[in-house]
Amino acid sequence: MRKDAAEPLAERLEEALDGEPVVVSAFETDPDTGFWTVEVYFQGQLPAEADLDQLFGPVGRSSELLPDTDWVSHSQSQLTPIRAGRFFVHGAHDRRLRPAAGISIEIQAGQAFGTGHHGTTRGCLLAIDDVLKWVRPATALDVGCGSAVLSIAFALATRRKVLASDIDPVAVGVADSNARLNEAGTFVHTVVAGGVENPAIRAFAPAELVIANILAKPLCQMKAGLAAAVAPGGHLILSGITVDQERRLIGSYAPFGLVFQRRWRLDGWSTLLLARP
Repeated sequence: MRKDAAEPLAERLEEALDGEPVVVSAFETDPDTGFWTVEVYFQGQLPAEADLDQLFGPVGRSSELLPDTDWVSHSQSQLTPIRAGRFFVHGAHDRRLRPAAGISIEIQAGQAFGTGHHGTTRGCLLAIDDVLKWVRPATALDVGCGSAVLSIAFALATRRKVLASDIDPVAVGVADSNARLNEAGTFVHTVVAGGVENPAIRAFAPAELVIANILAKPLCQMKAGLAAAVAPGGHLILSGITVDQERRLIGSYAPFGLVFQRRWRLDGWSTLLLARP
């Protein structure tokens, strides 16, 4: 299907399956023809054919059962190191490749997003590197921290406190382990939270640097809370959005006094840097 059909379908599926343990994505599979694909990953049992017919309508579809594999650990264990500004992110098997200069961060394969390889994570690392060239935030808040690679990057670069939150308790456990592994446990504190209304986050905010690498929909839903968490003169890094969603996000945060500064585009993903004057 074409982009103008794929994106609305993905949005309808997200709305229809809101609250369900599913992942919906729309992406271009053939640049030459402009053909797009919409994928839905269901956890557990596949819905009945009648339910799928109702969800997808007349669109042609196919389905397959994926093996019960920890794909995150499997893929991370085979990743090569990456560099993003001053940061060098690697697995345990590549410790020997650590450069003499810069900041090295070791991220173990585990059940949490954030190895530095995804365009959103690399974009956030580049944004953090850029901010730290000009200012030295006293505190940072990392919303949707995953593996805590971004929190660790900030902590190692500044030796200052960062509060890392995630809705997934497993991710928070991984974040704690990674912070200790990288000798950043003194500075990185974690909390299980589904947004910015958690008491620990409310007590910690406002922060001079707020990072939210999530997805466009929750970023829009959380705009008031995230904006309020940015201290006067502070910065907000937003990621987990595609290039065509940039305007929507910039426009959503403008009424809250956050001004667009810079963007990083990697692999079709965008990272935005906003500032509060």
